[in-house]
Amino acid sequence: MRLSVLDQSPISAGSTGAQALANTLDLARLADGLGYHRYWLAEHHGGTMLAGPSPEALIGPVAAATERIRVGSGGVMLPHYSPFKVAENFSLLAGLYPNRIDLGIGRASGTDPLTTYALQRDRRQVAPDDFPQQLAELLAHFDRTLPADHPFSRLGDSLPGGGAKPQTWLLGSSAQSAVWAAQLALPYAFADFINPRGAEIARSYREKSEHAHTAVGVWAIAADTDEEAERLASSIAMGMAMLRQNRPIPVPPPEKALRYLEQNPQPAGGRRRIVGSPETVKQGIEAVAAEYEADEVIIVTITYDHGARRRSYELIAEAFGLAPDLDDRVRAAPAG
Repeated sequence: MRLSVLDQSPISAGSTGAQALANTLDLARLADGLGYHRYWLAEHHGGTMLAGPSPEALIGPVAAATERIRVGSGGVMLPHYSPFKVAENFSLLAGLYPNRIDLGIGRASGTDPLTTYALQRDRRQVAPDDFPQQLAELLAHFDRTLPADHPFSRLGDSLPGGGAKPQTWLLGSSAQSAVWAAQLALPYAFADFINPRGAEIARSYREKSEHAHTAVGVWAIAADTDEEAERLASSIAMGMAMLRQNRPIPVPPPEKALRYLEQNPQPAGGRRRIVGSPETVKQGIEAVAAEYEADEVIIVTITYDHGARRRSYELIAEAFGLAPDLDDRVRAAPAG
């Protein structure tokens, strides 16, 4: 089973988006040295907690800062974009970093309705819901398979990467995405951290796909003890509670979060989280992977303190016996 990273570039209270992006580069170097398989960058718009609206802009710097790890989008929210422009961006990246670039495609907006509208180029009406057509066109640009009489048929030959192209994934948290992934023979990454009831959806994908490859995305925080991990996890618990109230905030410090949660107990259930000591987290990750029969687990971790986030990924790598290849450049977290 492979382990990978999904980085949402969290912004801590009192910090800045610029520092969050610097932390992303630092964490990517660490993940590369720890032996993680891929490093995906998320797309979110118009919020105060996450600093990653443009994975296509961040993939290049991350790939340049690392040596072996695959780098990609988790994901590009295709409804916002021209399929041809996405093909150009990722052909360019694949040409610069051959056999290292992933293009994870999502259907969600990654934001609220107002910001979705602000992202539209044409605001005369709501953008059409034509994701399957967009996805088919995008893949056809890469594969040069548009019909000869299609007005865009020659554009695939102009892609800057030439024959180099990314590995394309479909991301999802609902049944429809599994249908499309199976129909198009794409690898499929299911966001269990959004919908923890996706095992049947993943099973349906495997049954219908000739070349199934399943990854599952999980929330996880590891610390030296279960108690410390729970303390760290309080920050994202408060952050998500405020988001549900449409009051987004930067990631709060644990001390503030614990006071808030004590005064505002959260309902049981909801999103799955894997929090605890390295052995606790290892068992939790293995259980989710078995539930989904996944080949790969993609771990997303948000903490107030960047050093704690680094340490969490280190502890998980050690628990699973990943082969580290660290040098002094990545052993210590930067200040800030």
